[in-house]
Amino acid sequence: MITVIIERHLADDMIDTYEAFARKVMQAAVEAPGFISGESFHRMDAPDVRFLIVKMRTAEDWQRWQRSPERSELISQLQPTLKYPEKITLLSH
Repeated sequence: MITVIIERHLADDMIDTYEAFARKVMQAAVEAPGFISGESFHRMDAPDVRFLIVKMRTAEDWQRWQRSPERSELISQLQPTLKYPEKITLLSH
């Protein structure tokens, strides 16, 4: 099992719009082969900074989802709500 940490910095006044798109991305990820779980957090001192913690069975499962046309389409809709491109970190035990 691997853990994926996705860090996103939201653009000004985009929190509500981001939340709607982020739910769509997470709902689609649940259907991805190898998906185990996903949680979303925001920094207590900076609500415009979000972290998603995703558990996947393997790095290959993550890479397949990350490169999928479905995720690419969803992320293209999410992109305008972000100040910067998302930062993705893969962790293993």
